[in-house]
This record gives sequence, structure tokens and C-alpha cells, in this order.
Amino acid sequence: MKFGLYLMTSKGLATLQSFAANISVNYISYIVVAQDPNVSNDYYHDITVLAKSLNIPLYERYQSLPDATHLIAVSWRWLIEANPDQKLIVFHDSLLPRYRGFSPLPSALINGERLVGVTALMASEEYDRGPVIGQEAIEISYPITISEAIELLEPCYQKLAVEVASSILRGDMVSTVQNEANATYSLWRDEQDYFIDWTWDAERIKRFVDSLGFPYKGAATILEGETFRIRECETLNDVYIENRSVGKVIFMHGDFPVVVCGTGLIKIRSMDKDDSTGSALPIKKFRSRFV
Repeated sequence: MKFGLYLMTSKGLATLQSFAANISVNYISYIVVAQDPNVSNDYYHDITVLAKSLNIPLYERYQSLPDATHLIAVSWRWLIEANPDQKLIVFHDSLLPRYRGFSPLPSALINGERLVGVTALMASEEYDRGPVIGQEAIEISYPITISEAIELLEPCYQKLAVEVASSILRGDMVSTVQNEANATYSLWRDEQDYFIDWTWDAERIKRFVDSLGFPYKGAATILEGETFRIRECETLNDVYIENRSVGKVIFMHGDFPVVVCGTGLIKIRSMDKDDSTGSALPIKKFRSRFV
């Protein structure tokens, strides 16, 4: 038995750490790494450094690869072409069959899900529809940032990786067909999907900001024709506004603007311009509208 590991992000790094500590690097034929410009940190460097320290052969995703009986993909974004003799196992960032697709954890957090987790499944022709090998779940409470949620999930990846690899080595791995009646999907996220919709209620906007922070680029908004990233905010109790107009600044609490939402108010506590690293607070004028 030989494993080929396709690893990205901190979850890929955690999986490799657990694999090395609890299985054996002797079972790893190679590791494939890749860089992702859509996140602030793809952990490419960290995975590469660890793999080299363990003397595991490293490859980029376009290179020819040695033999492996089982391929395991964690946080991988591209199609993997396994040959007929190989079994491809995907670790997916949700409790399937819910949130099939792309960026499932941010979507789940934005929606306020209380139970999140990871699923190991056999790859199939249609993404995330293969039989489930195993799952690990945790309960979370809000507010929670994406980085905090990822940190809580990393042990789930580590435990599940050991369980799956051990079952393969024992020869007793089993899988269960997904219930299609419970299936939901999460769409791929591009730059437009980082922008806040100020018609949302304040609680959802707060979850949106928290869910798209590091390692993602950050929730975006436009002010005076320029793009800004909101890094931190808090919800405030609503006030009765006779002529409610979302996105307008209603109060200034020191340097922090308070913005009208569909329902509720948001106080922006940290914000920077999209093309700089310095703080954009306080804003230049009180009569401002975020769009």
C-alpha cells in the first residue's frame, strides 16, 4: 500500500502531521502541493518544509507522479486523474451530503450552522457525490471567525485521516451511499462574492465578515468609489429610522462608523483599503454611504 497525498491549507498540513505521527511516512509515496492566489495563506511553504524534513518526495500538480495505490486529497481545488487501479479519497469541508461544492465552511458559517465538520468520501464523476467513508463533526457557537473554525476543525482532519488510512492498511475500509434527498450545494466564490450586501440583517453581516477573514481576503465594501476590506465589526441594537436607507453611516463612535443594515446596525471596528495595509479609520466624512 502506498499513498499519494494532495495537500493544501492548514488542514492539509495538519493531515500530514497526523499521518506522520500515527501511521508512517514509509507509506507515503509522494506529496503533491500547489499554490492558491485566492487566499492570504495557502500553507504551501509550511507543507513543503515539513515534507522535506520527512524526506517525502514533493511534486507540483503538473508533474508526472510515481505509483500509489490510494490518493488522498485535502483542501484540493483541481481535478485529480486517478488511473483505474487507484482509489481516490477526498476530504471535504462539510458534513455531506450538505454543502457539496466549493468553500463549504465559509458558506456554513455565514448561514449560522451550529454543527460543522469534515467528510472523507470516495471520488465520483460528479463532485462530492461519492460514497462516504467517514465523518467527524464539532459544535460551534457564534461569533466565530473562519480562522477559529479552521483551528477547531484541524483535529477532525487529523483523526479522520488516521482512521481512513488505518482501515485501508487493514483492508476493512467501508463506505456508505449518500442520501440525495438531503443534498445541498455551495457555489464557487469569486471576488464579487466578497462584497457585503447591506440589506442583510446585522447578524448575517457580522457572520459574513468573520467568515471571510484570514486566510481569505476579507469582506469587501465600496466607499466613495474605492474598495475597502472590513476586518472586524460588531452588531448594535437597532434604532427606529424613519427613512431607513441601508449602507449609510448613522453614528460615529469615536473613530468607528456605525452603518445602517436591513435590520440592526453594524459598527466597523477595523477596515483597510484594498490596495494598502494601513487602517482606513476614521473615515473622511460622516455623511458616507457604504455600497
